[in-house]
Amino acid sequence: MRARPHARGVPMSRPLAHRLVVLYAGLVLYGASDALLVRASLGLDPWDVFHQGLSRLTGLSIGAVSIVVGAAVLLLWWPIRQRPGLGTVSNVVLVGLSLDATLDLVPYHAALAVRVPLMVCAVVLNGVATGLYISARFGPGPRDGLMTGLHRRTGRSLRLIRTGIELTVLVAGFALGGGVGVGTVLYAVSIGPLAQFFLRLFDGSAAATTGSAVIRREAPEHRVVDTI
Repeated sequence: MRARPHARGVPMSRPLAHRLVVLYAGLVLYGASDALLVRASLGLDPWDVFHQGLSRLTGLSIGAVSIVVGAAVLLLWWPIRQRPGLGTVSNVVLVGLSLDATLDLVPYHAALAVRVPLMVCAVVLNGVATGLYISARFGPGPRDGLMTGLHRRTGRSLRLIRTGIELTVLVAGFALGGGVGVGTVLYAVSIGPLAQFFLRLFDGSAAATTGSAVIRREAPEHRVVDTI
């Protein structure tokens, strides 16, 4: 019996239960990787720079801010006629909860001998998480969907739109006191190739070709990249 094709030509042969496990494992790992990058304290990805800045301004946890910002971004989908999926709603809530839970479990260490490996581990884990939740194919995260939706509505390149949005949140987050540093640069240059590699690993090369156009910070079609 032939596998039922996905709407974009990607076979959807895996059972629903398996895809759900992959989705939620990916989202939990995504939040955990964000938290490890926070604990490394060597610079965050652009959206988390913004989240951390708002966290310091409002007194809310960074995970709670991530949830609120994700929900607010989701509202911007309406005018661009972007439709959320299960993965979209799950992303809004679960990444923030996982981020805060991991921060509660992992203490801060001042020594660079701990923080540098933690930063590298966080970026690689984020690539793994991105590959997992894209491969589940339950819809993009709110930030990723905003980028791809604007791309379709305006005709502008995805790279231009992604760069414009992420530079905006990076500058705003930095102005609010969010952490920018070597981790920000490492994330920016490595998350696209990492996410694409793990997407190929988890979902096959054909799926990776489809998903790579919207990997978060090459942006997850599911952060999507971002992921997150």
